[in-house]
Amino acid sequence: MLPTATRAGKSLTSSSKKWLARHFDDPYVRQRLSHPAQYRSRSAFKLLEINDRHRRFLRAPDVRAVVDLGAAPGGWSQVVAGFMGWQGETRANVRTMQRSKQDDGHWGLDLDAPSQHWGDSAGDADVETGGRGVVIAVDRLRVAPMPGVHTLQADFLAPETAPMVEAIIRAKANPDGKADVILSDMAANATGNRIHDTQDSLDICHAVWGFTSKHLRTATSIGRKSGGVLLLKHFEHPELQQFREIYLNPNFHHVLYIKPDSSRAASREGYWLCSGFKGVIGTGNEGSLE
Repeated sequence: MLPTATRAGKSLTSSSKKWLARHFDDPYVRQRLSHPAQYRSRSAFKLLEINDRHRRFLRAPDVRAVVDLGAAPGGWSQVVAGFMGWQGETRANVRTMQRSKQDDGHWGLDLDAPSQHWGDSAGDADVETGGRGVVIAVDRLRVAPMPGVHTLQADFLAPETAPMVEAIIRAKANPDGKADVILSDMAANATGNRIHDTQDSLDICHAVWGFTSKHLRTATSIGRKSGGVLLLKHFEHPELQQFREIYLNPNFHHVLYIKPDSSRAASREGYWLCSGFKGVIGTGNEGSLE
């Protein structure tokens, strides 16, 4: 049966009809709708493709903490949780973060404390099995629960968000509270104005880099030259290339540009796969591997 929107064609504009026709003729959309994993978004296949064709960075056994920025509706977090072995049903009860600090100065988990931040019950042994570490999905929109994933309905740039992310990682994965992998598939709504859209993409890249520079583990601390990974979406433009040269190339051992086959041909989107984080001088993260 055709989707409701296509059956209600008389109420749609010509451009909407064309978009729907392209959308449901897309092989990755059809694959998502029929895939046994029931991925929440078409973009899940982009991450699967990037991981399988380039270094298999999500399958490394020492990857125990992954942060997915701008995660809604959760397709990428869903893929990562699968790689990390999480299975089962996630209960609908809420896990929140304490608003007050513990004696050691760190924020901690509190199952009952009220909070404006919504989080699921990922990690409960009686409902999930076989997983390692933790995936944290951060978005201003609510992300429904899924096995192995902690979700935070928050702006990742807000000052209170980073301590909560660190506390979850510290409790579930790495004692330093830092992520092994940071993902960003974020993009602002396109306006059709190339200058405006380019600036939006650049702003997102700067924001993600600011978070990454403080919260990603270094290759030295992980013990692998390719450890400490950032996967960052961007839109092709000379200003974005300049961003790569200033911020990414000097701070990672490898920076690879990727245009996955599952990315629509007409889209200017691409991804930088940055591996081997060296640390940024002045952050306390810096280090090197011989």
